[in-house]
Amino acid sequence: MRRARSLVTVFVLSAVGVLLLGACGTLRAGSGGTATPTEPARPQTFAPFRVTAARLADDRRTLTVDADVPGPGKTCARDLKAVVTDTSDRTVWVQVTFSALTGGAPHADCRGTATATAQVRLPSPLGHRELAMDTHTVFTMNDAHLPELRLCGERGCHPAPTGCTPASYDQAVAALDVPEHTSRGDEHCDGKWLVFDVSSRMGPACPEGAGPGCGASLGDRWFFKAEKAGWKPVARGTKGGCVDVHRVEPAFPSALCADLPPLERSN
Repeated sequence: MRRARSLVTVFVLSAVGVLLLGACGTLRAGSGGTATPTEPARPQTFAPFRVTAARLADDRRTLTVDADVPGPGKTCARDLKAVVTDTSDRTVWVQVTFSALTGGAPHADCRGTATATAQVRLPSPLGHRELAMDTHTVFTMNDAHLPELRLCGERGCHPAPTGCTPASYDQAVAALDVPEHTSRGDEHCDGKWLVFDVSSRMGPACPEGAGPGCGASLGDRWFFKAEKAGWKPVARGTKGGCVDVHRVEPAFPSALCADLPPLERSN
């Protein structure tokens, strides 16, 4: 996702900073043992913890967003704003910020969270474009129950259909807890069930054959079941055949795993 060209000219901090600054004011001893703030409270701009919901009015341009901010005190987060920072033929970028006082005496009623709402008018109807709040928070009108927009998942707003395709296999790998540079072996798939091997580099970072451990890799075999949200891992192992998967998922078709050889670590 490209960076928005028109950013708000303020230093935007995480809302976590509000909790830390609000709860841990720097104090010094005063007369009679009373602690007093070392500096007066001043306003500063922060980003919310997260944007939790987005709604479009009937004109498809008036956008309302809900965000989690420090609370529940009414003065913990002020002036929640939503500003369109950039647009393209695929995405509309919106930045959400609020103002809070930092420094001064700590406020016990600002150590929790509250929901605040802001509204902004888009330059044109959202249509089929995505609405991006940040790298991890994206909404879309597609398949949404309007006026609520649909929050996209980790696989994006338009994930590839679950099936026997390279794009679908890539998303299956993305669902695994494996190193980033893991490679995928041959796939065995019937549309409802899937199995493939993955190989992860191990040992020192050096060309294969340059020394002990160079080029070493660790193999693993993963078995999946197709669900509406994508390929779901159901078993893993290194044994040959269907032993590993049939212990936890007897329905896995033997035709996909019976001839699989055992995996060995490559040195």
